[in-house]
Amino acid sequence: MVPLSLLDLSPIVQGGTAAQSLHNSLDLARHAERWGFHRYWVAEHHNMPGIASAATSVVIGYLAGGTSTIRVGAGGIMLPNHSPLVIAEQFGTLATLYPDRIDLGLGRAPGTDQPTARALRRNQGGRSDDFPQDVVELLTYFGPSEPGQPVRAIPGEGTNVPVWLLGSILFSAHLAAQLGVPYAFASHFAPDYLMAALRIYRAEFRPSGWLESPRVMVAANVFAADDDAEAWRLSTSIQQSFAQLRLGRPGKLPPPIEVPYVAPADRAEVLAATPLAVSIIGTAQTVRSGLEALVAQTGADELILTSHVYDHRARLRSVEIVAEAFLEA
Repeated sequence: MVPLSLLDLSPIVQGGTAAQSLHNSLDLARHAERWGFHRYWVAEHHNMPGIASAATSVVIGYLAGGTSTIRVGAGGIMLPNHSPLVIAEQFGTLATLYPDRIDLGLGRAPGTDQPTARALRRNQGGRSDDFPQDVVELLTYFGPSEPGQPVRAIPGEGTNVPVWLLGSILFSAHLAAQLGVPYAFASHFAPDYLMAALRIYRAEFRPSGWLESPRVMVAANVFAADDDAEAWRLSTSIQQSFAQLRLGRPGKLPPPIEVPYVAPADRAEVLAATPLAVSIIGTAQTVRSGLEALVAQTGADELILTSHVYDHRARLRSVEIVAEAFLEA
């Protein structure tokens, strides 16, 4: 079985607070650690009423300090919002405090709208066109310092923090292959280019000092429950969220709603034309077969799962069911 990891945006639910969301994220990370998940990643988004992980490096420190063995990282840091040196120092510090447990996934999008992106960078001039050069600069900071090197990341140099490139289209597949670093595809919200991106990455991969052969992580939405109808009901929270996002009205994660029941055999067709096409919804047996099918389809070396469930206890139970069905089978 391939490793399973979790991606968390620390969702703020309707009627809830950011503080509750962050405490729930730590509780979920500890839960995932006990159940054998490999990584726990949080993502950078800004000016989003329903996401509490904007200060991603700070959240990672909170999660790493409250756990002991699970890898913790960013899925990801949106590098156009930041100076590479600042990110190297932040993640170098995290890697110094929590050795061999910190990952850094990098994205090329701003993770927000254009006015907020401008507010983030002000006059620093960060552009997505600079992304390849910024990634190379960042990788350099994590390696050993060179004689006479004018700028060093301290802490940071020599920590060799694992850097992943994240993608939702094809650009980062080419770049990750060229640089010889691992690649993660955001198929949980951008399924259309999944297979094309994986083909590009594997075909163009060049071994490097970071990685000898291609390594791929694939993302999926998973909603698991002891009852199939309940699993489908839980998934309606994220379905509502995406509908509101498409209308330009992002908000807090809403409670699930009662909708007409859709049988497992019909769910792929119902979700096919939506950003949630890569979703596995159901009981343990459905989850296991769905994850196995995704691995067979993509050849993924690892799966990273996200589950925006309104009720925290139901979210914990969903993670348990996934682990029981896939990791302990």
